[in-house]
Amino acid sequence: MKKNLTKQELLSVSSMLFGLFFGAGNLIFPISMGQMAGKHLWLATAGFLITGVGLPLLVVAALGLSRKDGLLELGCNVGRRYGVFFTMLCYLTIGPFFAIPRCATVSYTVGMEQYVNGNHETLFQGIFSLLFFLCVLYFSLKPGEILTWIGKILNPLFLLLLALLLIRCMFSPMGKITEVIPIGGYASQPFFQGFLEGYNTMDAIAGLAFGIIVVNVIRSLDVKSAGDVAKNTVKAGMFSSALMGIIYVCVAMAGATSRGILPLAENGGIGFLQIAHHYYGKTGGLILAGMVTVACLKTAIGLITSCGETFVKLFPNGPSYRTWAILFCVGSFLIANLGLNAIITYSLPVLMFLYPLAITLSLLAIFGKWFGNAKVVYQWTTAFTLVAAGLDFVTALPEALKEAVSILKMLENVRGYLPMAEYGFGWVIPALLGLSVGCISTRIRKPGNKSR
Repeated sequence: MKKNLTKQELLSVSSMLFGLFFGAGNLIFPISMGQMAGKHLWLATAGFLITGVGLPLLVVAALGLSRKDGLLELGCNVGRRYGVFFTMLCYLTIGPFFAIPRCATVSYTVGMEQYVNGNHETLFQGIFSLLFFLCVLYFSLKPGEILTWIGKILNPLFLLLLALLLIRCMFSPMGKITEVIPIGGYASQPFFQGFLEGYNTMDAIAGLAFGIIVVNVIRSLDVKSAGDVAKNTVKAGMFSSALMGIIYVCVAMAGATSRGILPLAENGGIGFLQIAHHYYGKTGGLILAGMVTVACLKTAIGLITSCGETFVKLFPNGPSYRTWAILFCVGSFLIANLGLNAIITYSLPVLMFLYPLAITLSLLAIFGKWFGNAKVVYQWTTAFTLVAAGLDFVTALPEALKEAVSILKMLENVRGYLPMAEYGFGWVIPALLGLSVGCISTRIRKPGNKSR
């Protein structure tokens, strides 16, 4: 038994963690943010890095330091029913509801859309999505060595191409960042807008789902002590987060400088493709399309596998892994054909609901020893956060839906009374109040306490 991983082992674990995190959203949202933030890029990027890099590291550390065996066990600190509910919602979000369909739509947007006549776009998108998910299902049911092969060969090639593109962007920029006028929320509150944009990567939710994989790998490398496992988990998370942070900054800069020549793209996938065409022409677009498709395929296979195995554990007397994999692929296929813009639009309310709960759960797990990991503290903090997160969910819904359902508009107005709600932090004060109530409750309930 040893205390620390070797340098080679640490690098391998960090690379694996990076591969788990880095998917479609990690490319398209920094590009979009850069194009809209313009001269306010650095403030926006600072906010984005907190949610896109800092929070994934936080949740991975939470699983390591709390010594829990996965998201379900962590969520059960609040209660068994809540643990099952939160685990299901997290896996469905990073699975068939949003993240997996987004893999197919980004691949299509970057790869095929440029060659398709607008009159047949829906048909071709459907055919591409069908082929994409047939491949995903095949490798999910018979993974063999495909994930290892992709991770060791094609993912590095993808990163090499990305590096070549970003180097061209750095040394031959299309414009000056300081001359690009910010758009929308990036004009008035770039830091907070960047913070919320980082939600779209879904990496904090993915960290809760995938953190245990890292913990188990470290244990398999003969690091057995819970404290040593936690320490090495944090180290691996820091290396992986540093690489993601560097890529995010460079991609955001590429998006911002592109506004010197290119118009604001409809979404990050289109913007990414336009930049590749500018520097490398159609050849660059073809290579980029292949690499993005392979990267998204790898991510989708991993997510289907992870979701299927998790639901088998959640429902041991339910459907088999094979059945879950088929169901998730079919569901992902149907949602993928709504298009990238629709997926982004409808994923935002769910992420606004999940992120506050993920943040508070992770922080409680890390600092649990300060309040004896008392369940009542978890319950009160989560209950108050849940209400505020629900109001965030309502506020992020499409305007047409809120206008059609009067109670939704009323709830949006209620949210406006929460401090810092306009910045997306309306849940912070309720969470602190819940924490305070929970801590006071633990003191009242202590044996021998006269206030009991």
